Amino acid sequence: MTSVLLGLGSNQNRHANLSDALDALAQAFGSIRVSRVFESEAVGCTGDNYFNLAVAIDTDWPLAELSSWLKCLEDSFGRIRRGKPVEQPLDIDILTYGEQVGRFDKVQLPRAEILRNAFVLWPLAELVPDVAHPVEKQTFAELWHSYDSTQKLWPIHFEWQGRAISAPDNSSQGAAAG
Repeated sequence: MTSVLLGLGSNQNRHANLSDALDALAQAFGSIRVSRVFESEAVGCTGDNYFNLAVAIDTDWPLAELSSWLKCLEDSFGRIRRGKPVEQPLDIDILTYGEQVGRFDKVQLPRAEILRNAFVLWPLAELVPDVAHPVEKQTFAELWHSYDSTQKLWPIHFEWQGRAISAPDNSSQGAAAG
């Protein structure tokens, strides 16, 4: 089995789309682990704020099969793959696939956004704080602690399958990352 970290995001019908995506991941991979859900301003595009979270799965699927399945899942939510869309119903990125480093089956590992975007790094730091970045060799908690950015994001209340999986942290409401 390979441990895989995924980043999920949506800025269209956010609650429903992320809940349905988590259902699909749980159905396909069994037990999944999730971070809190964070709301963030859109980065790299225009449009409404995003909801983002990190998900950990274990799979015996080859990387190419996993990537293809995730693209099909995104497409089933109406994913737009051309231009810079204003709204994105579902975005799922493979952040890490075991300890692989490099370009495999059109997937760059680890994904560069881990180190660039607070909405990727903060959820990872909470979900798997003691896991080391495959290239940086620092844990995600250490990387988050030293992260410096003006990106704004905050944890929100979010329910999935009838239970709260995320709650706000009043001290970080509207705070800049890092």
